[in-house]
Amino acid sequence: MSDRPIIDWPAWTDSPPGRYVLAWEQAQLDRVVSDVFGYHALQLGLPQLDALRENRMSCRGLVLDAASGASAPYVVPGTPQSGPSAPAGSSSVWCDLLDLPFEAQSVDLIVMPHTLEFTSDPHRLLREAERVLMPEGQLIILGFNSLSLWGARQSVGKMTGRPFVPAALDLIAFTRLKDWIKLLGFDLERGRFGCYRPPLASDQWLSRYAFMEAAGDRWWPIFGAAYMVTAIKRVRGMHLVGPLKVKKPVLKAGLAPAATPHTRNPNP
Repeated sequence: MSDRPIIDWPAWTDSPPGRYVLAWEQAQLDRVVSDVFGYHALQLGLPQLDALRENRMSCRGLVLDAASGASAPYVVPGTPQSGPSAPAGSSSVWCDLLDLPFEAQSVDLIVMPHTLEFTSDPHRLLREAERVLMPEGQLIILGFNSLSLWGARQSVGKMTGRPFVPAALDLIAFTRLKDWIKLLGFDLERGRFGCYRPPLASDQWLSRYAFMEAAGDRWWPIFGAAYMVTAIKRVRGMHLVGPLKVKKPVLKAGLAPAATPHTRNPNP
């Protein structure tokens, strides 16, 4: 990796630490999104990561920030879009991520890979995600963990003008993110950390610390360099029910006759 400051994702994802992080995130997403069902799924940002490639929904879209590509055309969701920005089977939409052009409660799955670290208003972006998600829809967020060796190096690097990972804002701690999504009515389903190797810039040095993956997952799991959060949108007062079962009325037991037909007449 060159000595210049990291300023964008394309340059960083081609570096050894970038490939290392994206490989872990791609493996986690492939495992999780394959079990999410519905009709519409969106990935917000980071076209270098195909977050929905294992998802089987019929309508999958890649939403890109118009501020980073103002000359790109706007494409209606569901319309095939050619080019490097659109993975196979997906559509591309260029828009303002803080004002998503989708109806309320119209999307079953939203994946935000490091999107909160580049937006100017992460709270508003989360509110937009909550607005367009259907009840019981799923939200998946990936980000860098500020409580890690990578987070420490990032803090020092920003002070010296040499950040280690690309982020427009400060890294968002996992605990803070949990509070944000709970305030919006989401239920945290699972959280997972990964990438326990030190923040090193070469493949050779990263390979030497491969043993830290298993050790970190067992002994210091919350200090992984990256995390993935899966949350479900809950609508209070709404209950999902299955098929109604109509119970048959219980019949009362038959009455025994007051006298048998063989009762003898006592009078002669």
